[in-house]
Amino acid sequence: MTFLLQPGGLGVTAEEIVHNRPGHRHTARGMDSIDLNQPSLYINRELSLLAFNKRVLEQAKDAATPLLERLKFLCISSTNLDEFFEIRVSGLQEKQISGALQPGPDALTPQDTLTQIGIEAHKLVAEQYRVLNDELFPALAKERIRFLRRSDWTPKQAQWVQRHFTHELLPVLSPLGLDPAHPFPRLLNKSLNFIVSLEGKDAFGRSSGVAIVQAPRSLPRVIQVPHSYSRGPNDFVFLTSIIHAHVGDLFPGMKVTGCYQFRVTRNSDLFVDDEEVEDLLRAVQGELLSRRYGDEVRLEVADNCSAEMTNFLLHKFDLDAVDLYQVNGPVNLNRLLAVYDLVDRPDLKYPPLSPARPTSVGPEQNLFEAIQARDILLHHPFESFLPVIDFLRQAAADPQVLAIKQTLYRTGAESAVVNALVDAARAGKEVTVVVELRARFDEEDNIKLATRLQEAGAHVVYGVVGHKTHAKMILVTRREGRRLRHYVHLATGNYHARTARLYTDYGLFTCDRAIGEDIHRVFQLLTSLGRVKKLKKILQAPFALHKELLRLIEREADHARAGKPARIIAKMNALIEPQIIRALYQASQAGVKIDLIIRGVCCLRPGVPGVSDNIQVRSVIGRFLEHTRVFYFHNQGDYDLYLSSADWMDRNFFQRVEVCFPIDDHGLRNRIVKEGLDLYLADNTQSWVLNKDGEYRRAKPASNQKPRNAQATLLEHRGAPS
Repeated sequence: MTFLLQPGGLGVTAEEIVHNRPGHRHTARGMDSIDLNQPSLYINRELSLLAFNKRVLEQAKDAATPLLERLKFLCISSTNLDEFFEIRVSGLQEKQISGALQPGPDALTPQDTLTQIGIEAHKLVAEQYRVLNDELFPALAKERIRFLRRSDWTPKQAQWVQRHFTHELLPVLSPLGLDPAHPFPRLLNKSLNFIVSLEGKDAFGRSSGVAIVQAPRSLPRVIQVPHSYSRGPNDFVFLTSIIHAHVGDLFPGMKVTGCYQFRVTRNSDLFVDDEEVEDLLRAVQGELLSRRYGDEVRLEVADNCSAEMTNFLLHKFDLDAVDLYQVNGPVNLNRLLAVYDLVDRPDLKYPPLSPARPTSVGPEQNLFEAIQARDILLHHPFESFLPVIDFLRQAAADPQVLAIKQTLYRTGAESAVVNALVDAARAGKEVTVVVELRARFDEEDNIKLATRLQEAGAHVVYGVVGHKTHAKMILVTRREGRRLRHYVHLATGNYHARTARLYTDYGLFTCDRAIGEDIHRVFQLLTSLGRVKKLKKILQAPFALHKELLRLIEREADHARAGKPARIIAKMNALIEPQIIRALYQASQAGVKIDLIIRGVCCLRPGVPGVSDNIQVRSVIGRFLEHTRVFYFHNQGDYDLYLSSADWMDRNFFQRVEVCFPIDDHGLRNRIVKEGLDLYLADNTQSWVLNKDGEYRRAKPASNQKPRNAQATLLEHRGAPS
């Protein structure tokens, strides 16, 4: 890909790099006088994560985004918030209950953080429903995509609804009247339920007055009205509306005095005792069931639910008022995502994506010969993921290939990658697959694919107990004459064909001898026993990555102190680890210009005088989820450039197996700098700039600037010569 870059990227002089902001170099005495551990310099992780979700919600409010895509962004923000409560809030609540009061670098205790979360999350939920009701529903209605309220049903539509209830819903609903023989049920995590208040007595003379109706997960939450009953091409009714209209049919002879939808969110983090576990597969399987019925952390109810019923539910779930979210609409906004596929309106969606396929990795190309000729870089989703699948398929069919080793973190239920590995194993290759069973919310799929691979004859291991295997690696060993050659694919993202069309990621093919030997040693660590051998080029967590990044940051600081050019650019999903943040502060104090492109959580506070006034932080939110990890260190012009599977977080540095790999090819290095860093630093339409007060401000083109959108530019140039 080739780009005409605007000023503001890396194309600056050495003098501009060092002296880019007058007065921003500080003396050693000035630096010593500032305590870099003071809590005000660190943004709370959980609140930063909520701020990211606000930026996602902003996409739903952006009139420049296609309308159905805006609806999708609203659903994504809802799903993100679900996971936030299932994992982050539940974890804080566990700490609070256990008495763990140790504050983080920001000095907030778990209780302090929960209090702040309660304030911000309630604001966020209120805004989600305001956007839905005041912006999206009216805009969709103008496009003849309507969600029909019960009060708006025509007699003909009401008849259809009644028949639908009788034939499709009534046979599968199981109302539960509450009494001593029917205690309050154990409800599935995030399932749709109704609490119903009743008057009268049933056939047995019972009159508890309260019942629960559980909506099976198999039922669609949004139902399209048949065209013969609708007044437009896309009329929908909510499952909740249908049940509300006919809930009385579930309790013949009794009077329904109230019916209110609700949903409970539960702790969904798996607990596997690394010291006690003997069989990781069985341990994870056992924990999956408990995820559905973990401790309650949040209650969502319709905003018209009576105070009596609301308090009854809070009592049953042992929750406080702060855990209650009263909503004006469906209690699970994510189910609206079905509308995106039900409505055939290409004009209201992003144009179809057609990833390019570079000629060097064409469908008829021998990939081993292509990789021998030069390293090959793919930038997804702008370039196709198919060459990765073809690489495995060719390895499976090539008689010269002896062995294939691969890590799998997330692949999807139906995976062409797994199919190729199965074929290779059946063809007699030595296939070894490191499957991470604890990839959050993909555990069940990973157990199934691990079983399938074992049945095909592959060697399947589950990494190292206590450390998730998050590295993305393929190692193919091929006999060529009298020697064995390693072919390697390394990536910043998962081997998942679907997310490769939704996430931005890099993948590198190489047969560099040193890298091949390094990856071979990493696989040995994962599959056997032994001590760490020194690697030549690869930086591996949990052993060397953290230490080496600190060294590279300090090197730039030393250059700046000596009056030499110094610059750091890092693009990743999250920046949390305190030692790295302190090192960046020290580099900023020394005069290093630092640009951070952090999609999600950033605990570093930029722009603080005397500390981080040489640091800028931006987050890019667009059509694709930014997922690349790119690390640039200027090194007096002879820059080091790394790609990685790891964010700068404690867990990535110390509890995961990660790889960070250098890009040595000059052309590929320049390409990554231009398309992976420059374009994003110049983005003034989809980027958000973090201020020192912890708030994000959306970038806008100045009066003399053209609008610049990094993802749109990459889409426009896909297929251009690499």
